[in-house]
Parts: sequence; structure tokens; C-alpha cells
Amino acid sequence: MYARQQGTQLVERHAGLVRRIAHHLLARLPDSVLLDDLIQSGMVGLLEATRNFDASKGASFETFAGIRIRGAMLDEIRRGDWVPRSVHKHSREVANAIAAVQAREGRNATDREVAEELDVSMEAYYAMLRDTSNGKILDMDEFESGIDSHIEQHQHADNPFEDMAKQRFQGALSQHIKTLPEREALVLSLYYDEELNLKEIGQILEVSESRVSQIHSQAMHRLRAKLTEWKA
Repeated sequence: MYARQQGTQLVERHAGLVRRIAHHLLARLPDSVLLDDLIQSGMVGLLEATRNFDASKGASFETFAGIRIRGAMLDEIRRGDWVPRSVHKHSREVANAIAAVQAREGRNATDREVAEELDVSMEAYYAMLRDTSNGKILDMDEFESGIDSHIEQHQHADNPFEDMAKQRFQGALSQHIKTLPEREALVLSLYYDEELNLKEIGQILEVSESRVSQIHSQAMHRLRAKLTEWKA
């Protein structure tokens, strides 16, 4: 009885965490994804967290619950299959092409080099970037979910893995962002750090919103090629 009451209290106390994570994800998802659906799946994740949390492993309940909540939401999104398979295929192809050119040349790949590696025209390459950007299947959450998996699997009471994993990720991400072409690094900074939308970034850079979307998509593909070890 006591354990059940404690679980109920944890759910009530952390319901706001579910909403915060849901709003964070929703801002980067298509209109077809509903907030209520994310919250519902997130509450399932929260309930699972109350049943499986082990304080002896060193992590706080909020950290543990956040992992389960986000994971439950991402699972729901994947089950919804709101992005065509062709978009996922194009995303993998672009990331692989960028990685191949960069490994061969020892520097950032140009747009034309990536298009040539894919054996498509520049117009077709930009169309692939637009598709993946519109689908919003590449985001920081893709890498963060990979961190979460590492944290959950390597928690220790005397030496928590959480801080080390996050520090390693932040260090790797920071270093790789520094190696991006200047405009791509700037777009990521304005989008994630300053929380500007694509239209506002376009006004700063004096380019169209569509062009900002392409730049963002290409930057995320570069990071995906560089940070594959952090993917979920």
C-alpha cells in the first residue's frame, strides 16, 4: 500500500515534467503530432518510471523519469509513422555521403561534392534536404536519446555515469559544431541557443526561410555523420 501511495505521489509531483518534455518535442514535430498524444504516452512512461526506479543506482528520480518519459514519447512518434520511409532513406543516404566525402577529403564536404557522391543533381540534393527538414527527423533529441540510453544502462551509486556521459557528449558536440562551416554553425546557435525560428534566422542572414531550413538540415546531417555513437 505504501509503495502504491508513493508511486501516486511521484506521478502527481512530476506531471509537469511530462508537459515540459511534450512541449519541447512538439516544437520540432509536424502539425500532425498532437500534444495530447505526447502527454498521454509520456504519462505511461512516468508510470513505468515509478515502478522501475531504483534510488540505489545513484540517479535522481527526475533524471530517470525524464529518460522514460522522452523514450515513451519517441516510441509513440515512431509507431505513428508520420514520416514516409523515403524520407528516412534519404536522410541516411545524405549522412552516409557526407561521411564518405569527409573521410576521403579530410575536410567538410561541399554541397556539390555530396550531390556527386549521391549521383544526383544539385536540385535533387536540395530537395532531399528539404524533405528531411520538413519531416524534422533530425534533431538534437536524436543524440540526446542516445545519451539517455547510455545513462540508464550505466548508472552506479558510487560513480554515476550520467554526468560523465553528458560531459562527453557536450564536449564532442561542441568540438564538432566548431568544425562546421561558419553559416551552419551560426544557424544551429541561433536555433538552439537563441531559440529563434527559421523565419527570424532568415531575416538575420538575409536569406529565405527555405534556405535556412536547408542549412539546418545539412548541419544536422554533418553532426549525424560525426556523432553516430550517440544515436539511440
